[in-house]
Amino acid sequence: MKRSRLDNAKKSKKMGRPPVDSEAVTVRMTVDALRSLDDWRRAQDDLPGRPEAIRQLVELGLTVKVRPRQPSRAHAVRAKEMAAKTIDSLIDPAASTEEVANRKRRLLKGPEEFREARVDCVKKT
Repeated sequence: MKRSRLDNAKKSKKMGRPPVDSEAVTVRMTVDALRSLDDWRRAQDDLPGRPEAIRQLVELGLTVKVRPRQPSRAHAVRAKEMAAKTIDSLIDPAASTEEVANRKRRLLKGPEEFREARVDCVKKT
């Protein structure tokens, strides 16, 4: 019996997409996000399609190393002043001046066991 052309085609070449080492991901985006994405991709020299633009942006985001920003000295001083003012309004008026100063210092500096873990203070080495 003679084989049909369809049988021969099936054996020589498989139909469908070729196997790849990737996985499809569906993403829902807002209209504003899509507009921003389209603006970004139009600014690129190679004008990537949306899927390629998303891949490029994800790759960019995963390769950037961001260090936590140290707060400015002025912000730290202002925060300390505000905390001191709040502590003054809450402190026991019957406590001695020395006790008030001691409590306030402990509250502003934080517990000793947590001082090393703070990221907002510059470490002295």
